[in-house]
Amino acid sequence: MSRSRIVQRAMRDAQYVAHRLFSPLSITALGAFLRLYQIGGEGLWLDEAFSVWMARQPVGEMLRWLVRIDQHPPLYYLLLHFWMRLGDDPVTVRALSALFGTLTIPVIYLLGRRLADGDERVGLLAALLLAVSSFHVRFAQEARMYTLLALSASLALYALACLLDGARNSRLACSGYIIFTAATLWTHNTAVFFPFAANLFVLSLLLRSCFTFHASRFTSYALRNWLFAQSAVLLLWLPWLPAFIVQSAGVYREFWLPAPTWGTVAGVVGVFASDFLPLPPWGIFAAGVVFVGLAALGLIYFRRRPSRILFLLIIFATPITGELLVSLRRPIFSERTLIWASLPLYLLLAAGVRRLRRWPCVLAAILAVLAINTLSLHEYYVHFQKEEWDEAAALVAGRVRPDDLILFNAAWGQIPFDYYFHSEYNRPVTERGAPVDLFDRGVLEPKMAASDLPRLRALVGCSERVWLVYSHDWYTDPQGLIPAALEEELDVLDRWEFYGLRVWLYEKRRE
Repeated sequence: MSRSRIVQRAMRDAQYVAHRLFSPLSITALGAFLRLYQIGGEGLWLDEAFSVWMARQPVGEMLRWLVRIDQHPPLYYLLLHFWMRLGDDPVTVRALSALFGTLTIPVIYLLGRRLADGDERVGLLAALLLAVSSFHVRFAQEARMYTLLALSASLALYALACLLDGARNSRLACSGYIIFTAATLWTHNTAVFFPFAANLFVLSLLLRSCFTFHASRFTSYALRNWLFAQSAVLLLWLPWLPAFIVQSAGVYREFWLPAPTWGTVAGVVGVFASDFLPLPPWGIFAAGVVFVGLAALGLIYFRRRPSRILFLLIIFATPITGELLVSLRRPIFSERTLIWASLPLYLLLAAGVRRLRRWPCVLAAILAVLAINTLSLHEYYVHFQKEEWDEAAALVAGRVRPDDLILFNAAWGQIPFDYYFHSEYNRPVTERGAPVDLFDRGVLEPKMAASDLPRLRALVGCSERVWLVYSHDWYTDPQGLIPAALEEELDVLDRWEFYGLRVWLYEKRRE
């Protein structure tokens, strides 16, 4: 056999193996494994414990608490409420997020294939990028609503792509768009930018058709259907609108996020590409060059499909721009709420890899991206830490006395502490909050002020020993009023440091 035939046969064998390895099912299985690997390795941190606390409430109480103290719609909490019939341990409650994150992988595969006019490789590459994304793996291992947000948005995007491509069953596509857009809105309040982005894209298509004198794909009948779909989405979301206004007003009055900078924006895009990347500056720059180059090639891949470029750029840029504009008055800019904006980036990167065409170049690009994400995943699995409420609760449970007082500076810090303290150790002891007890002011994180000190002194004056569980003090007690007041009245017996919180033990001063 000649050398050329041996090479050709080896190439065919390699392509066959690659086809078998990189199938939608195998990529989804890889994504599921990465999302479940070490999912219970860390204890629940504050936000996760709050999710469990909220999901434990009866549905009516849950809705009242959400409007009163939270900033999120109820869909995730409702799903978690029923999911927790399987259990409320960390692995079980996080598994719901892992399930949502895993289901997003085949959806982006279908979306990539649809945008690439049936080119399966773009879909497979997009699914692979999402499967190994350390950013998505992180939130798939967190008992919060962000992977549900990504899943519902991806399904709405797929329905939108089918609808605009003239899918055979346009009624099904229209129904899918309505249902999943409404689900997106019921998952997170910042998802109001999603229908805005969809309508901005449709408007751009209409304007492009007018200015280029091409026949618009939006006939008067199709345009009426589109307007009907928007009305249906609004109708499905309307019951939550009063609560949305109340929650938005609360966020406008006070919120904990800092004002974003251009560095923050660049950091969000970097997090989308590969979070936790443990490289020196030159290595991060090299990784950035790889991703920017692939994104540029992705634009070239879609150069003859300008509507696809508009689709990807508008869906990517609209939520980022929207959150930046709102943040001019009240900062709300956060990478976790923008999780669905990462999906068009992965689609563009996948198209860029596909544009390389030659098998060795494609393989080299895939290996480079996999190597970058493998480093990030290793860093996440080995070094990422969550607040150690489980460790703090275990320490206090082993030393506390029945007549002790446990004091929390961040009142809702009592929720993650009690998740472990009462469920695992069941120690009967008095717990109080400073400046007020849990939710007494109808505020999630009330700040300590000098006017609250008399109440604090009255609380500790009745106890021989006081435990202070001190967390999130940069926001709830920025002046350090609580430990300063305690040290005026009590002696410090011991102090312990945990990741995300500190614990002090005080004893009444002997005269």
